[in-house]
Amino acid sequence: MPRSNRPRRRRPAVQNDEDDLSHLLSGWKRTEVRHGVSWNVQPVSAARALKEYSCPGCGGVVVTGVSHLVTWRADGVLGDSSDLAARRHWHSHCWSIS
Repeated sequence: MPRSNRPRRRRPAVQNDEDDLSHLLSGWKRTEVRHGVSWNVQPVSAARALKEYSCPGCGGVVVTGVSHLVTWRADGVLGDSSDLAARRHWHSHCWSIS
């Protein structure tokens, strides 16, 4: 009789804590302080970089398929929605030397 490749034991269900899920959804977002201003910084992987953007650091193009950073103010006076609407896509190197 041929061997069966089906699993014999059930794997335990993975329990996702709300903190773990929000961490995954945020894409490893972090907060940095630059020149006295707090910035939210979120990396974008090459697989998720689906559009071209203009980098404010060098003025060049952040090409499709290149990993980069998205930044927006964390302490803006107009509110979170306004700050998020003003986010910018930077080359990782340009952000690190700014």
